[in-house]
Amino acid sequence: QVQLVESGGGAVQAGDSLRLSCAASGRSFSNYVMGWFRQAPEKEREFVGLTWSGGSTYYADSVEGRFIISRDNAMNTVYLELHSLKPEDTAIYYCAAAGVDNGLGFRPSMYDYWGQGTQVTVSS
Repeated sequence: QVQLVESGGGAVQAGDSLRLSCAASGRSFSNYVMGWFRQAPEKEREFVGLTWSGGSTYYADSVEGRFIISRDNAMNTVYLELHSLKPEDTAIYYCAAAGVDNGLGFRPSMYDYWGQGTQVTVSS
């Protein structure tokens, strides 16, 4: 069992930056694929990016070059840095953990555990 707790959200202006954290409890954190998703009001949950156990990353086109995912396996924490924020980035941001990588990390269904989410609001 893995529990995930996100933090670091807030209300910012367009162009600002934020860093979200996702702290994980439980064993074998380093073996998990860690994903970030977001969900805006009345929209489906959207893939943001992921990091594999070795630290490699993959991003959605909409955030490539603006968002950075990193992980600290010693601290059981994964981070999402958001830069050059836009109003359309406004959403609840969720981290998720997958014990098995089926190659479909852009789909929520691959993930076994989810955090409660943290709100990011970007005003123009």
